[in-house]
Amino acid sequence: MNDDLETMKDPAVKDRKFVEALSRGLDVLRAFSQGSVVMGNQDIARITGLPKPTVSRMTYTLTKLGYLSYSPQLEKYQLDSGVLALGYAYVSNLRVRQLAKPYMDEFARSTNTSVGLTCRDRLSMIYVENCRPSETTSLRMDVGVRLPLATTAAGRAYLAAMKDEERGHVLTALEARNPESWAEVRKGLDRAFEDYEKHGFCLSLGDWDRNVNAAGVPLHLQDGTLMALTCGAPSYLVSEEKVKNQLAHQLAMLARDIERLGV
Repeated sequence: MNDDLETMKDPAVKDRKFVEALSRGLDVLRAFSQGSVVMGNQDIARITGLPKPTVSRMTYTLTKLGYLSYSPQLEKYQLDSGVLALGYAYVSNLRVRQLAKPYMDEFARSTNTSVGLTCRDRLSMIYVENCRPSETTSLRMDVGVRLPLATTAAGRAYLAAMKDEERGHVLTALEARNPESWAEVRKGLDRAFEDYEKHGFCLSLGDWDRNVNAAGVPLHLQDGTLMALTCGAPSYLVSEEKVKNQLAHQLAMLARDIERLGV
């Protein structure tokens, strides 16, 4: 069973108001972000840990509702337009995205970096906006792209700004998911948390992708929502020193400017 799906939902399952059937249906949909684009019931059962008869009922229902489509030739399922409609509704109505975009565009143009606005989904960060100079073709991150929580600047900034108890639960889940590499992963996180305490930003200098240098800062919205703002570029364009000594500080100022918009 996928550790991401299992570990992060345990607290909710104990809630008397928690609807287990709905949770299972959503886990089936989430499985498509963990596995192949096209999957059969057996593939979904392997990823979610749900019994195959349960998965069969869920995929049948989700297909009837327009969230999955079924290929008789392949005898497999894929996400359908109902999921896209939900995702589009979320992104298009995200006020911070609309207000922050001009600021992000200007920052991307002036620094020649890719600037991203991300939110957390369990043990991943997801892009809800990405801006980059028109002449730059590298480091393209479209809306909906998922990033690992522990090794990216976005994930580290988000974790650094979380409340201690909640962050502890997430770190436990990350350790369970990465038992063999956890010692090294935790060292990187500790460095990032120290940077955040001292400077207000986190770094990922080749930790996620050895060819990418990036900085991340948390973004606190007025309704209590926590997001992360990042900037990054291939290492041959932006050195570690420039990220640490210049871009990260500028990014922290950008985050404060966006927060002052009252989003």
